[in-house]
Amino acid sequence: MKYFFTFLLAMFSFLAKAQQYDFIIKNARILDGTGNSWYKADLAIKGDEIAKIAPSISDSARKIIDVKNKILSPGFIDVHTHIEGDETISPTAQSFIYDGVTTVITGNCGSSRVNIKQYLDFIDSVKLSINVGVLIGHNDVRKAVMGKVNRDPSSEEMKKMEALVAQAMIDGAMGLSTGLIYIPGTFAKTLEIVELAKVASKYHGIYATHMRSESDKVKEAITEALIIGKEAKLPVEISHFKIGGQQNWGQSTQTLAMVKQARLDGLDVTIDQYPYTASSTSISTLVPDDILADGQDSIMARLQKPKTRKRLIEEMLTSLKKRKLKHFDYAVVAYYAPDTTYNGKSIEEINLMRGKKHQAKAEAETVLNIVEHGGAGAVFHGMGDDDLKNIMKYPFNMPACDAGIRAFGLGMPHPRGYGTHARILAKYVREEQLITLEEAVRRMTSLPAQKFQLKDRGLIKEGMKADIVIFNPDSVIDRATYEQPHAFSIGFEYVFVNGGLTVENGKHTDMRNGSALRHTY
Repeated sequence: MKYFFTFLLAMFSFLAKAQQYDFIIKNARILDGTGNSWYKADLAIKGDEIAKIAPSISDSARKIIDVKNKILSPGFIDVHTHIEGDETISPTAQSFIYDGVTTVITGNCGSSRVNIKQYLDFIDSVKLSINVGVLIGHNDVRKAVMGKVNRDPSSEEMKKMEALVAQAMIDGAMGLSTGLIYIPGTFAKTLEIVELAKVASKYHGIYATHMRSESDKVKEAITEALIIGKEAKLPVEISHFKIGGQQNWGQSTQTLAMVKQARLDGLDVTIDQYPYTASSTSISTLVPDDILADGQDSIMARLQKPKTRKRLIEEMLTSLKKRKLKHFDYAVVAYYAPDTTYNGKSIEEINLMRGKKHQAKAEAETVLNIVEHGGAGAVFHGMGDDDLKNIMKYPFNMPACDAGIRAFGLGMPHPRGYGTHARILAKYVREEQLITLEEAVRRMTSLPAQKFQLKDRGLIKEGMKADIVIFNPDSVIDRATYEQPHAFSIGFEYVFVNGGLTVENGKHTDMRNGSALRHTY
């Protein structure tokens, strides 16, 4: 009997060793995320980690996948997203997963939940297909303490805002974000942001900013962002770096020079970018800031005053003239709840639909009418291709979609929410050869992981979390367009999130293995 039990123990030990790994991926070309060239190897996954990398792994596993010389890289990290509100609508996050993205940072542009602990606990309870980190948004902190008033905070209000930021950092926020073109962020002076950024700095966070201007005053806005970083002594991430407005095209050489010099001077400043010449935000950004304070009732009251309305229209027409345009055709409605027939149409087209005169003045009135009825999301065509490419060549630049989890078929959103990473690999790596494949992957993986201190992600290395994408660099492509935005990228044949097989043979498996990522200090 003794020998029988010894035999059984030996058999159990043999079987355990035989099933040493959950997955073995064979015959991969590994791009490890460092920017180095690929090398051929097998890779084994155990639990949520990369357990072994070797020229050949002959052990057994629950599943063996032969990827036949395709590229294996770390899962992509998108540092500028807005997923709040989308989590339960589309928890499989297919618009990200099919684009190779396994981790997102949300809470950008000054917009976040104020209670970060509650939000991250919520993320864990929902179980998304992607990992989620979050920034604490200045706009929502300010609203929680002051509402939407246009004034400086009192000393007591400042202390309350600082306490909210400190608690957010303690609870796992990655840093502080601002949206300085949005109400009430636009009302905040630089000193207010510096003081709040100092709190984030105390907990080793970063400062991510949608700057005060990305068009006519972009240089002043960059200067402000750099001052905040220097004064608060923390790293800076300049969001969706661009040159907006036809009148400003060509200035990217100057704005990049400002960022380069700041790095030479010792400031850890990086940028992110989406690979499109159109932006997307609220239609209300066409309206002067002073009208948007204090909520919808106050907006309505101001717009009812004939003198105010006349002034607004004059300012909007002046802005249009600066762009060297005759119509508001560059602004296209993405989603307007009161009348979805507006979706996908420019303000010029909507104005004609409404039976108004084919004049810019009438189009400005149409914009005000939309704002009066709650506003709309919009796509704005206002960037130059030369600037886009010049910015993309900058090595400390990360791809980021500036989008949420797309609800498939809803509205006419910007295609960046589906195709940002695949577009870079297809158009700017493969077709135009603007950057190399190795460089593109580095910017999608180890660069954002380093910036946001995700110490166990962003590299293919033993002991790192098994966030992995496998793709054919000759066929990966984005399919979303402005005219037909609801189309998933194709070419990411396998995707693992925390060791869970989330895409197999190009199809989402319904695996929801993502987790909340909490910043530690």
